[in-house]
Amino acid sequence: MYRKKLENDIRCPLEYGLQVFGGKWKSRVICVLAEKKVLRYSELRGEMYNIADAVLASTLKELMADGLIERRSYDEIPPRVEYSLTDKGESVVPILQSICRWSGIFYNEDSELALKQCQKCNYRQHSE
Repeated sequence: MYRKKLENDIRCPLEYGLQVFGGKWKSRVICVLAEKKVLRYSELRGEMYNIADAVLASTLKELMADGLIERRSYDEIPPRVEYSLTDKGESVVPILQSICRWSGIFYNEDSELALKQCQKCNYRQHSE
Protein backbone atom coordinates (compact mmCIF):
# COMPACT_ATOMS: atom_id res chain seq x y z
CA MET A 1 0.00 0.00 0.00
CA TYR A 2 1.21 3.51 -0.84
CA ARG A 3 2.32 5.58 2.12
CA LYS A 4 3.44 9.19 2.05
CA LYS A 5 7.07 9.71 2.95
CA LEU A 6 6.10 12.69 5.07
CA GLU A 7 2.89 13.18 6.98
CA ASN A 8 1.00 16.45 6.62
CA ASP A 9 2.54 19.04 8.88
CA ILE A 10 -0.19 21.64 9.24
CA ARG A 11 0.60 24.03 12.06
CA CYS A 12 -1.63 26.93 11.12
CA PRO A 13 -5.29 27.28 10.06
CA LEU A 14 -4.14 29.18 6.96
CA GLU A 15 -2.11 26.16 5.86
CA TYR A 16 -5.22 24.00 6.25
CA GLY A 17 -7.29 26.40 4.17
CA LEU A 18 -4.72 26.58 1.41
CA GLN A 19 -4.48 22.79 1.34
CA VAL A 20 -8.27 22.41 1.14
CA PHE A 21 -9.18 25.04 -1.48
CA GLY A 22 -5.84 26.29 -2.75
CA GLY A 23 -4.13 25.46 -5.99
CA LYS A 24 -4.98 26.02 -9.61
CA TRP A 25 -7.86 23.61 -10.10
CA LYS A 26 -9.70 23.41 -6.78
CA SER A 27 -10.51 27.11 -6.70
CA ARG A 28 -11.64 27.01 -10.33
CA VAL A 29 -13.99 24.08 -9.70
CA ILE A 30 -15.44 25.87 -6.66
CA CYS A 31 -15.98 29.10 -8.62
CA VAL A 32 -17.63 27.30 -11.54
CA LEU A 33 -19.98 25.39 -9.23
CA ALA A 34 -20.73 28.56 -7.28
CA GLU A 35 -21.98 30.18 -10.47
CA LYS A 36 -23.66 27.19 -12.14
CA LYS A 37 -24.94 25.53 -8.91
CA VAL A 38 -25.24 21.97 -10.31
CA LEU A 39 -23.26 20.44 -13.15
CA ARG A 40 -22.71 17.03 -14.65
CA TYR A 41 -19.10 15.94 -15.16
CA SER A 42 -19.12 16.73 -18.89
CA GLU A 43 -20.63 20.18 -18.25
CA LEU A 44 -18.04 20.89 -15.57
CA ARG A 45 -15.29 19.70 -17.93
CA GLY A 46 -16.66 22.07 -20.59
CA GLU A 47 -16.44 25.01 -18.18
CA MET A 48 -12.82 24.25 -17.32
CA TYR A 49 -9.97 25.02 -19.68
CA ASN A 50 -6.81 22.99 -20.18
CA ILE A 51 -7.51 20.37 -17.54
CA ALA A 52 -6.93 16.68 -18.16
CA ASP A 53 -9.73 14.27 -17.26
CA ALA A 54 -7.54 12.51 -14.70
CA VAL A 55 -6.70 15.82 -13.01
CA LEU A 56 -10.37 16.88 -12.91
CA ALA A 57 -11.43 13.50 -11.51
CA SER A 58 -8.69 13.67 -8.86
CA THR A 59 -9.59 17.27 -7.97
CA LEU A 60 -13.27 16.34 -7.58
CA LYS A 61 -12.34 13.42 -5.31
CA GLU A 62 -10.18 15.68 -3.12
CA LEU A 63 -12.92 18.33 -2.89
CA MET A 64 -15.45 15.63 -1.96
CA ALA A 65 -13.10 14.15 0.65
CA ASP A 66 -12.74 17.62 2.21
CA GLY A 67 -16.52 18.11 2.20
CA LEU A 68 -16.58 21.06 -0.22
CA ILE A 69 -18.58 19.43 -2.99
CA GLU A 70 -21.07 16.62 -3.18
CA ARG A 71 -21.63 14.06 -5.89
CA ARG A 72 -25.17 12.91 -6.47
CA SER A 73 -25.86 9.80 -8.56
CA TYR A 74 -29.24 9.09 -10.11
CA ASP A 75 -30.42 5.59 -10.89
CA GLU A 76 -31.21 6.28 -14.53
CA ILE A 77 -30.21 4.97 -17.90
CA PRO A 78 -27.90 6.40 -19.00
CA PRO A 79 -26.48 7.06 -15.53
CA ARG A 80 -26.54 10.66 -14.38
CA VAL A 81 -24.09 12.14 -11.87
CA GLU A 82 -24.19 15.77 -10.71
CA TYR A 83 -21.79 17.87 -8.67
CA SER A 84 -22.63 20.82 -6.45
CA LEU A 85 -21.16 22.76 -3.55
CA THR A 86 -21.96 21.78 0.01
CA ASP A 87 -22.59 24.41 2.69
CA LYS A 88 -18.90 24.17 3.55
CA GLY A 89 -18.05 24.73 -0.12
CA GLU A 90 -20.40 27.72 -0.33
CA SER A 91 -18.64 29.21 2.69
CA VAL A 92 -15.37 29.27 0.73
CA VAL A 93 -16.77 31.40 -2.12
CA PRO A 94 -16.54 34.79 -0.32
CA ILE A 95 -12.94 33.97 0.62
CA LEU A 96 -12.06 33.23 -3.01
CA GLN A 97 -13.85 36.40 -4.13
CA SER A 98 -11.80 38.42 -1.64
CA ILE A 99 -8.60 36.87 -2.96
CA CYS A 100 -9.79 37.66 -6.49
CA ARG A 101 -10.44 41.32 -5.58
CA TRP A 102 -7.04 41.59 -3.91
CA SER A 103 -5.35 39.95 -6.90
CA GLY A 104 -7.13 42.30 -9.29
CA ILE A 105 -5.30 45.20 -7.72
CA PHE A 106 -1.89 43.74 -8.56
CA TYR A 107 -2.54 41.42 -11.51
CA ASN A 108 -3.76 42.58 -14.90
CA GLU A 109 -4.92 39.53 -16.83
CA ASP A 110 -5.84 39.27 -20.48
CA SER A 111 -9.64 39.39 -20.30
CA GLU A 112 -9.95 37.22 -23.41
CA LEU A 113 -8.26 34.36 -21.57
CA ALA A 114 -10.06 34.87 -18.26
CA LEU A 115 -12.71 32.34 -17.26
CA LYS A 116 -16.29 33.53 -17.56
CA GLN A 117 -16.59 33.43 -13.77
CA CYS A 118 -13.43 35.53 -13.41
CA GLN A 119 -14.68 38.08 -15.94
CA LYS A 120 -17.81 38.52 -13.84
CA CYS A 121 -15.82 38.81 -10.62
CA ASN A 122 -13.42 41.24 -12.31
CA TYR A 123 -16.38 43.26 -13.58
CA ARG A 124 -17.80 43.45 -10.05
CA GLN A 125 -14.52 44.59 -8.54
CA HIS A 126 -14.14 47.42 -11.07
CA SER A 127 -17.72 48.55 -10.64
CA GLU A 128 -17.55 48.72 -6.82
